[in-house]
Amino acid sequence: MKESSLEQILKTKPFLLMGILNITRDSFYDGGKFFILEKAIERAFQIKEEGADILDIGAESTRPFSEGMPLNEEKERIEKVLFALKDSGYDIPISVDTQKAEVAKIAVELGAEMINDVSAGRNEPELLDIVAKSKKFLVLMHMRGTPKDMQVNPRYDDVVCEVKNEILFFIENARKKGIEKEKIIIDPGIGFGKKAEDNIKLISNLDKFAQLNYKVLIGVSRKSVIGNITGAMVEERLPGTIALNVCALLKGATIFRVHDVKENKQALSCAFEVFKSQQLENSIN
Repeated sequence: MKESSLEQILKTKPFLLMGILNITRDSFYDGGKFFILEKAIERAFQIKEEGADILDIGAESTRPFSEGMPLNEEKERIEKVLFALKDSGYDIPISVDTQKAEVAKIAVELGAEMINDVSAGRNEPELLDIVAKSKKFLVLMHMRGTPKDMQVNPRYDDVVCEVKNEILFFIENARKKGIEKEKIIIDPGIGFGKKAEDNIKLISNLDKFAQLNYKVLIGVSRKSVIGNITGAMVEERLPGTIALNVCALLKGATIFRVHDVKENKQALSCAFEVFKSQQLENSIN
C-alpha cells in the first residue's frame, strides 16, 4: 500500500508543526475568528504558508468548562471546511480534532489523515473502529473527566506515572481494535485535568513518554500554564509557548500543536540544530 503524505513526513522530518484551525465560536484564544467559512479557508492557507506540516481542524471547543456541542452542528462545520479545502487543492495533511465517531467517519472519508481525540477513544469507542478500518493516524490524548469538569480540583499522587499508565491503557484499547502501532501518537494532555505544577512535571519528564516508542505530541500553545508562571494574558503568551516547546523538543516531543506556526518553527529549528550538534559531540566523546 502506498504511504500517505503524513507517513512520509513522519519518517523524514525530525519534528512537525501542527497548525491549529479553530472553527469555533468559543475557543480560549481565537474562538470566533475563523467561524465563517471564507475566513477559515484563508487561515488554513496562511497556516500552510507559515510552514505547518499538518493542519488540525477543530469545530468543538474543549477549553475548560466548555459544554460541548451537538453532533449535527459539529459534523456540518467540519464537512463544509473539508469540502472547501478539497476543492481548493489544499495539499498538506489534515487532522480533525473530535471526540465523536460520526465526525471522525466524515473526516476520513473527506481525506483527513489523522483523528485527534482528546478523550483517547473513551467518549465514543466506535471512533477507534473507524480509525482502525480507515488505517489513519490517531492521537490519544490524556484527560481526566471532560472539558466541562476536568479543571475542578484535579489531583494526582504521581502525575507522571499516572498519566503514563493511563496512556498505556488507551494504547492497549486502540491496539485491540486493530490500530497499528505506527499509527498511534500520544499526547500527555497539557492543561486537560491538570494543575500548573502537574503540567510542568509532565513537560520536564516527557522523555519518559518518548521512551514508550510512540511519537509524542505536545500542545502548550498560549495555555494557562504560561499565565500561571508569568502572569501573562493569553494574547501575550507566545514567548512562553516557544520556551515550553523548546523544552519539550529537548525531552523527546516530535509534534508541536501551535497557533503561531512561523515563530515556533524558527525557534524549534534553531534548538534542534544545537541539540543535534550536542548529540554528535557526545557520540564522538
